[in-house]
Amino acid sequence: MGRWSRRLAPLFIDFAGIARAERVLDVGCGTGSLSFCLARNAEIGSVRGLDFSSVYIDYAKRMNHDARIDFQVGDACALPFPDASFDHALSLLVLQFIPEADRAVREMRRVTRPGGTVAAATWDTRGGFVSYRLFFDTAAMLTRGANERRARAYTRPLSRPGELARSWSDAGLRDVEQEMRTIRMDFQSFADFWAPCEGKDGPIADYVGTLDDDDKAKVRDAVERAYVDGEPDGPRSYAATAWVVKGTVPG
Repeated sequence: MGRWSRRLAPLFIDFAGIARAERVLDVGCGTGSLSFCLARNAEIGSVRGLDFSSVYIDYAKRMNHDARIDFQVGDACALPFPDASFDHALSLLVLQFIPEADRAVREMRRVTRPGGTVAAATWDTRGGFVSYRLFFDTAAMLTRGANERRARAYTRPLSRPGELARSWSDAGLRDVEQEMRTIRMDFQSFADFWAPCEGKDGPIADYVGTLDDDDKAKVRDAVERAYVDGEPDGPRSYAATAWVVKGTVPG
C-alpha cells in the first residue's frame, strides 16, 4: 500500500488542516509515507512515527534523512507517551486493521493537547475500493473460504459509512467532521496489478498465500480476465475512496 499511501497523504493532511505544529504523531506509520509527507512542510517542528511492526520501523529509519522525524516501535492501543504530548495525532490507513480500533482512537486523543486535532483515514473497502472488489468478488466465485475473506475485508473496523465519526464522538472529540477523499490507483499492466497479490502484506496477499498452486493459478487467470475486461493488457486506473475524519480535543 506504500505507493497509494503516498498518493493519499497530501489530501489527508490538507483535510486535517495540519499546516503548522511543533509536535505531530503518526500512529501506525508503516514505512513512513505520512511522516515523510508531513516533514515536507518546514513549519512542522517534529514528527514521531509509531508502528507495531519492527520491520516497517527499521525500513522507515533507513529511508529517513530528516532530523525532525523519529520512528519507534509501539502499540497504538497503549501509546508510550504522556498525556498531551503532541499538538496533533494522525493515522493513515491503519485503524481498520486494529481489532480494538476505538481504544486506539481514545489513546490518540489522550496524547494530543487540548485544542489539537486528531484525524484518520480508512479505505471504504466495500463501497469505494475498486481494485479490492475486482480481486475479491472474482476470487469469491472460485475457491473455498474466499467469501469469508471477502466479508472480513469489507467489514473491517471503522471502514463503513459514519463509523469514524461515531468513534471520534464516542472518544469525546469535538467539532467532528467526516468526509471522503478519492485517489486513482494506476497500474501499468496486469503484472503490475498482480505483483502485490503475491507479496507479504495486506488481506489480498494473506489470502493468496493460503492457496495451493492450482487454486492460485485459477484465481490469477480469472482476475486477469477481470483486469483486461475484454481489451488488450495494459494500463488501468481504478478509483479508491477513503473515509477521512477529524476532531478537536476539548479544553
